[in-house]
Amino acid sequence: MTDIADPQPASGNENPAARQRPSAPQRPHRIDSDAEAIAAARGLAGQFAAGAAARDRERLLPWAEIEAFTASGLGGITVPREYGGADVSYATLAEVFEILCAADSSAGQVPQNHFGVLALLRDAGSPEQKRRFYGDVLNGYRIGNAGPELGRRPITHSGTRLRGTPEGLRLTGHRFYSTGAIFAHWIPTRAFDDEERPVQVWVPYDAKGVRVIDDWASFGQRTTASGSVVFDDVAIDDPGQIIPVWSFTGQPGLAGPVSQLIQAAIDSGIAAGAIDEAIAFVRDHARPWTDAGVERASDDLYIIHDVGRLKIDLHAAQAVLRKAGRVLDEVARAPVTAESSARASVAVAQAKILTTEIALAASEKLHELAGSASTRAVHNLDRYWRNARVHTLHDPVRWKYHLLGNYVLNGVLPARHQWN
Repeated sequence: MTDIADPQPASGNENPAARQRPSAPQRPHRIDSDAEAIAAARGLAGQFAAGAAARDRERLLPWAEIEAFTASGLGGITVPREYGGADVSYATLAEVFEILCAADSSAGQVPQNHFGVLALLRDAGSPEQKRRFYGDVLNGYRIGNAGPELGRRPITHSGTRLRGTPEGLRLTGHRFYSTGAIFAHWIPTRAFDDEERPVQVWVPYDAKGVRVIDDWASFGQRTTASGSVVFDDVAIDDPGQIIPVWSFTGQPGLAGPVSQLIQAAIDSGIAAGAIDEAIAFVRDHARPWTDAGVERASDDLYIIHDVGRLKIDLHAAQAVLRKAGRVLDEVARAPVTAESSARASVAVAQAKILTTEIALAASEKLHELAGSASTRAVHNLDRYWRNARVHTLHDPVRWKYHLLGNYVLNGVLPARHQWN
């Protein structure tokens, strides 16, 4: 998350029940096609949905769900064919996230950085790094992320340092918004080296000096464990664990648009889940309003109208999301230029605006249509609004409007970073 008020310092806020760490990687199923990836996501959705309300209520981290995600082979679906992966389309990647997040947006969000980091690896990694890290993913390794730092400075600022010492390279820093890190085998993080150049350092989860602290205390997306990662003088002995991001700075790529496509898909999934819950609750539990003159709430003319409107708005957002995925697929088929990278960012910004709007509208309308009974704690349906409100703050949609307007009106290409 990047546009949320600063959390409290890590000390004293850790969830003691979340100190589990990942088991050793196990070789997962190998997915070989887009259709198989979609089928795997649909197969997992039932498991994700089954305990979603209870996990949110009791803040139980989705360990079993994430292990099932990895075992299914979905973690390797964007690995390029030449490295043994399915290399599915970006449109398929978005649909996978949408399916899982409709079932449980917290568990569904957890792999976002896994795929975001793999997109950066594709853009900026050496052939040797690609062989190594893609191979790890196909062997069941999960990738997390150590996100932006605490404080009021811009999120691109980093006080995390990779220093040369007489004993070798050492990494020190305190990161936050580290979605997926607690479940991960590799925890990449941004840092500056001794020459003040940005690098990405891949750190094993069990390296000496690494602490993953579950101090995430948001009212929404409660089980993403998006809290702190502390690197305390961690030895980085292998130069292959360092991706020189500085050498890629200024070059056009797709890492940013891919990351944003995933965020838009998460919001679309939240909206779809909220609408499905509203329909089910109206059919099975809601009572009709006295002036409606009907026996069932599902026959109320105003409810029928609002459900129709929600469905149309969701379909519109989904159509733009899928179009954005296809734009990324088209751009990726040729060497990426400044203009094609901008086209990808613009397409994803359009999707992000519409998925943000429908996620917030659907999760709010859920209670309006379902009535006061839907607010009972036993149903925990407010999690949809809480999750939508928190996740849509990931990057401010007001800047998506600015990006689009400046591009259309003034021909200004969007800034290239992971939030565009």
